[in-house]
Amino acid sequence: MKNSVPEIGSPARTKAILSRYHLVAKKSLGQNFLSDLNILRNIVAAGDVSKQDNVIEIGPGIGALTEQIAKQARKVVAFEIDENLLPVLDDTLMDYDNVKIINQDILKANLPEVVKAEFEPDHPLKLVANLPYYITTPILMGVLQSTVSFDAIVVMMQAEVADRLVAEPGTKAYGSLSVVMQYRAHVEVAFPVPRTAFIPQPNVDSAIIRLTPREALPVEPYEDSALFKFVKGCFAHRRKSLWNNLQGIFGKQPEVRERIEKVLNEVGISRQLRPERLTLINFIELTNAFHNDGLM
Repeated sequence: MKNSVPEIGSPARTKAILSRYHLVAKKSLGQNFLSDLNILRNIVAAGDVSKQDNVIEIGPGIGALTEQIAKQARKVVAFEIDENLLPVLDDTLMDYDNVKIINQDILKANLPEVVKAEFEPDHPLKLVANLPYYITTPILMGVLQSTVSFDAIVVMMQAEVADRLVAEPGTKAYGSLSVVMQYRAHVEVAFPVPRTAFIPQPNVDSAIIRLTPREALPVEPYEDSALFKFVKGCFAHRRKSLWNNLQGIFGKQPEVRERIEKVLNEVGISRQLRPERLTLINFIELTNAFHNDGLM
């Protein structure tokens, strides 16, 4: 930065900013300030951000990650819900004319409208953010279900949640979140982030997740929302068999049980399996088969 001012994400500058503005991390907003420049730069590198890229950020805080993105990107639009941080960001990011802060809850924002209004078309669009941990899943689901197409999504989240996103069938972490996320995108862990990288230190470790457009599947569900509802129902009682969970979804009447068994036989899936043994393709095939049978 100008005049040899340390970068925002350095521990000394972070502490100075927090002291100057009398800032205390708000637990209600999941605030923890990342103060490790190497990690901040690696997050941007994980998104392969370049001067051709438009970038959306969520929860810029005091601007540590925003600064690193702005150095590499064409333009950055950051959503900050805490209005007390707006004057701080005006100050810390004053040297960057390619950054715009929007004081709005990302969960209530009309993302397609923002993208259309703020970015020039025909440039790659990426999302790079240190997500508030208490609403990580709603934010990701909202972004992935919007009509906005991202070339890459690189986000920090609680390590335990990251493990669930990338979990494979048959593992303890595998569940409805794994299936839905892996349906929406190719998901991978870019690198772990220790709790010591934050001020104040959270009680959990973190990880950087990278989501990119997935390849076409051999079979697609007749309706995305039906797939998601079905998967959630199948994992309603993890310790129970798929058969028991399916009765919980469709009912236990004798004729319904017969139809459930008929569909399972058609798809070639044992009623004794537990839901965590099923692959994404298995769930899609079952969703379509139950729909064709009239149960969905």
